[in-house]
Amino acid sequence: MEEKPDLIEFISEDGEKEVFSVTCQVVIAGTEYLLVTDGGDGSGEENAYIMKKTGEEGSQSVFGMVEDEEEFNAISKVFMETLEDIDFEIGH
Repeated sequence: MEEKPDLIEFISEDGEKEVFSVTCQVVIAGTEYLLVTDGGDGSGEENAYIMKKTGEEGSQSVFGMVEDEEEFNAISKVFMETLEDIDFEIGH
């Protein structure tokens, strides 16, 4: 039986709801990070994003996109090492 990937809903600043597939999760210095992908544009390539846990609302975890360039670069290196068998490029 095929497993469905974990999905996460993200509400953007302009109120748009987006659904991402969680590719990998790591905890670094007590902070949870997710590597998520979107459905792509139909070309067979998906876009990847790094999200950081920023808090909790009730029983739900709240995540936001990592925007700090130094933090993004450091966390992307961890994901690249963790997922060395997957071919992807990280850009900010």
